[in-house]
Amino acid sequence: MGKRGVEILNLDVKKLIEMLNAALAEEWLAYYQYWVGARVMEGPMRSEIEPELLLHADQELNHAVMVIDRIIQLGGTPILDPSEWTKFARCPYEVPNDPYVEAILNQNLDGERCAIQRYKEIADFTNGKDHSTHQMAVTILNEELEHEQDIEDWITDIERMKDDLRKMKL
Repeated sequence: MGKRGVEILNLDVKKLIEMLNAALAEEWLAYYQYWVGARVMEGPMRSEIEPELLLHADQELNHAVMVIDRIIQLGGTPILDPSEWTKFARCPYEVPNDPYVEAILNQNLDGERCAIQRYKEIADFTNGKDHSTHQMAVTILNEELEHEQDIEDWITDIERMKDDLRKMKL
């Protein structure tokens, strides 16, 4: 984005770049959380859920690409050192110490809900002021909402399966 493009934005560009850098850090952490969680996951429906979690990981990586491109367009510098990710991120990385499928799904659900809040804030901050960033934030927000729904559906399916097994034992 050229200088004039940045000048016409009706917002605090420095604050926006800070918000975007935080989102960038969170996307990288989310990517790894999905990717490693899918690899170590154990339990019912693992074979159905694993490829979907890997797809979610790829989508998180794509979000990172969109965010870093926007930071650069705005004249900012993206976080250059991965050791800084946890310092900038509000959404924590949860180590998948418990490989059980429900534990992995709940960790990812927490991450999605945090990401939903992050992109809502960016969308609200840029609404009517920076159309390009707003559009990007809404696009990512919609994907994060889909991820949340996917995870909630898998958790519900596992709970129903467990209920069915309990009924069979009676």
